[in-house]
Amino acid sequence: MSYPQALRGSEIYESSGSVAEYLLFHYGGTDETLGGLPGPSEAVGFATRLVRELMAAPCSDARALDVGCAVGATAFELSKSCGSVIGVDFSNAFVEAATVMKNIGFVTVPRRVEGNRYDSFTATIDALAKPERVEFEVGDACRLRDSIGTFDVVVAANLICRLPEPMAFLSRLAMLVSPGGQLILTTPFTWMDDYTPVDRWVGGTPGVDSFDALKAVLDESFQLEVLKDIPFLIREHRRKFQYSVAQGSRWRRR
Repeated sequence: MSYPQALRGSEIYESSGSVAEYLLFHYGGTDETLGGLPGPSEAVGFATRLVRELMAAPCSDARALDVGCAVGATAFELSKSCGSVIGVDFSNAFVEAATVMKNIGFVTVPRRVEGNRYDSFTATIDALAKPERVEFEVGDACRLRDSIGTFDVVVAANLICRLPEPMAFLSRLAMLVSPGGQLILTTPFTWMDDYTPVDRWVGGTPGVDSFDALKAVLDESFQLEVLKDIPFLIREHRRKFQYSVAQGSRWRRR
């Protein structure tokens, strides 16, 4: 795999700081994230909330794939209702953290207060999750292994606009999702050339809306069922946060 330009942005996801930040993003509640300060509490818990808000109830033996799984909370949420789940991420550090969560159930990491001041946060798997149903692996969303198979549920949360070749991933989806299965996507469409060369953006250019471009790609094999705005909040330190609104969608494989 060779991405001469587009890996500049993804390198950040190998740092211990990003792992700690994403563990808080995935597993932190309102108190741990906002720390008693006023803020958009409805944007907390995105990694699990997106499943509850977008996924239709699958059959009990459903096979699920979480592409761009980061540190694992979405995969564990899927395990509550799916018989098996594979979580795939390009970041070795994220997959290592997700595997620790699977094997031990919790991990304690630093949480930035301000400057070089830190306290700690303990990420814990939801008691209703079924970690024994989940496996994590390092992989490239643009070049998923041929042997990965097909799935009843495929989730890609905030992934599309962080890929060097989003069309390589999007064009594979019809082969990944079984007929009648569901595809769950969320994305804020934050196109940046540190991650995706401009000529490979799906929309986001003058006169081309990103969702319209995405729908044009998926319409041949998928039927749009749900379209919903889903806010999310990433804490950088006690008084600084990234607030975004992802466009969430559920699609049914024809």
